[in-house]
Amino acid sequence: MSIWLLNPYEAMDYAIEIMGNKNGVRITRNDWIVVEPANLNKVDTGFIFYPGGRVKAEAYTPLAFNIARSGYKVVIVPMPVNLAIFGINEADKVIKKYNHIDNWVIGGHSLGGAMAARYASENPSRITGLILLASYPSKEDDLSRGDLDVLSIYATRDGIATAEKINNSKELLPADTVWVKIEGGNHSQFGFYGFQSGDNEAIISRKEQQKETIKAIKKFLLKIKR
Repeated sequence: MSIWLLNPYEAMDYAIEIMGNKNGVRITRNDWIVVEPANLNKVDTGFIFYPGGRVKAEAYTPLAFNIARSGYKVVIVPMPVNLAIFGINEADKVIKKYNHIDNWVIGGHSLGGAMAARYASENPSRITGLILLASYPSKEDDLSRGDLDVLSIYATRDGIATAEKINNSKELLPADTVWVKIEGGNHSQFGFYGFQSGDNEAIISRKEQQKETIKAIKKFLLKIKR
């Protein structure tokens, strides 16, 4: 196997430590990392999250933790060899297991977001919304004519999913897509895995970028929940 694949981006210490942080949130690890409110009798909206390419799933636990605190079940799906292209339909298993969830939103970071878009394109009856973090669909996954609710969050210092690439993707998404631009953020700070090769240095902190990202996602999910 390629050395490139054998050297994934590991989760930072903070992302590992939060796995044990209860604070009203229950985190379980089986086939997936499931992050959910500990004290709610019923959770009706779920968010399936596909990690970025070569990034360990644990790197997104802080993001999921803060979303779950607002009443949502978040399921982070580890991918074969850490590449979502090999696990596009993993969401099928999540939806089947948690069949009490009324509304499913799927999303992901970078390659994970692109593969989440593909899943949404191929399974419109199962998915209510799509969340893209520094990501965009491929031309074969044109979602512009559907009624899918979409949130696209991107950063101005991203050296991988550049502003030009994001702008070029707009014609592939619905006209009412919600666009959120994070000034000074980069690609790597959408997760907790350090600095990704090819990225630009951010001029805001990871904490600030995460705060803006979480705020936008919560607002979007509240709309879906209604």
